[in-house]
Amino acid sequence: MYTPTGEKIDPNVISALSDFAEVLELTNIGKSAWAEFIRIKVQHTDGSEESYFMKISTGPAGKDALKGEFEATSTIYSIVPDFCPKPIAWGTFYDDPDSHFYLCKFYSFTNGVPEPSLFCERLAELHLSPSPEGKFGFHCTTYNGDLPQDNTWFDSWEAFFAHGLRHILKLRDIRAGTNDELDALLPELFEKVIPRLLRPLETGGRKIKPSLVHGDLWWGNAGIINSATREGIIYDPASFYAHNEYEFGNWRPERNQFTLLYFKAYHKNIPESEPTADYDSRNALYAL
Repeated sequence: MYTPTGEKIDPNVISALSDFAEVLELTNIGKSAWAEFIRIKVQHTDGSEESYFMKISTGPAGKDALKGEFEATSTIYSIVPDFCPKPIAWGTFYDDPDSHFYLCKFYSFTNGVPEPSLFCERLAELHLSPSPEGKFGFHCTTYNGDLPQDNTWFDSWEAFFAHGLRHILKLRDIRAGTNDELDALLPELFEKVIPRLLRPLETGGRKIKPSLVHGDLWWGNAGIINSATREGIIYDPASFYAHNEYEFGNWRPERNQFTLLYFKAYHKNIPESEPTADYDSRNALYAL
C-alpha cells in the first residue's frame, strides 16, 4: 500500500492499524543511535484523522528491544492508562524480516516538565500495582537504551538487584573491555555495600512489595500533553517489578531544589522505605 504522496507502507504495519480508510502521510521525525522514528497519519472510515508513532529497529536486539517496549508500555497502560502512550502493536516488516516496528498513539508535546503533584500521584499509582508473580523481575527482556536487562524473577530484591548489576557489568566487559580499577571495587560492592543497603529492607520484620517501575525515568522520557495543566506522560520504558525507590536513581545526578520537589510530591503518596536513614545511600546505589 502507498500513501497519496507515494511512500510505501509495509503490509504488517497496515494489518496492525484498525478501522482506517487510508494512510495519508508518513513523516520521518527523528532517530537515535539504534532506532528511527516515523509519524503515520491516517484517515478512519468515519472520516476522522489520527496519527500514530512508529519506532523502527533492526536485527535480533532491535526486535527484542521493541518487544520489551511494547510489553512494558502495555503493562503500564493496563494500570494507569492516562500516564503513557496507548500501545498499538509491535512486529516485523513483511518486506524486510530484519527490520521491526513498534506502534503507539502519537502525542504532540509541549516544552517543559510535568507538574509535580499529578505526575507523582500517577507514578505512585503505577508503583502500587502488584507483581503478578509476587516477585521482582518481568516476563520478558526490557532495554534501557540499547542495554538488555536481565529480568529473571527473584523472591528477594537484594538478589534481583545484584544479579541485574552483574549482568550489566558483563555487558560492559563485552562492549568496552575490562577496567582494573573498577574491577578492584566490585568485591566490596557485592559483598558489603549491596547487602548493607538492601538487606535491611527485607529483614527485621520488614518487607518491600515488588512495584512496577518505568525503569529509565528521566526528563527525556516524560512529556507534557496539556500546556494549561502541565499534565505529563511517560514513555520509552525499561520496566520490571522492583523496589519503588529504584525509579529515582536516574534523577540523582541532577538532584537539586527543583528535583527535590518531585521527591517530596512522590513521598506524599508513598513514604520512604524503612530504614529511612539509608534512603539517600540507597538512591546513590540505584544510580549505578
